[in-house]
Amino acid sequence: MPIISQFYGIIIQMFFDENGQHHQKHVHIKYNEYKAVYDLKGKILEGKLPKKQHKLVEAWMFIHQEELQSLWNLMQEQGEYFKIEPLK
Repeated sequence: MPIISQFYGIIIQMFFDENGQHHQKHVHIKYNEYKAVYDLKGKILEGKLPKKQHKLVEAWMFIHQEELQSLWNLMQEQGEYFKIEPLK
């Protein structure tokens, strides 16, 4: 699963759909021992993050909403990806 962005110890990854299993657009977030899955609008689907890191992820996803949608489509259609600018 490629890392699409990384900032402040937060790792953001996105899978591409090899066999039709990904129905909802989402990203996987890792921070130390925490793991979470967010939809592309910033809502937690499963797992959890500390409050501060959750707010950082929400802000990053809001800023990069269009890029996340484009990246999801590219990965699902062509299996290719690009990196998204980290939060600064």
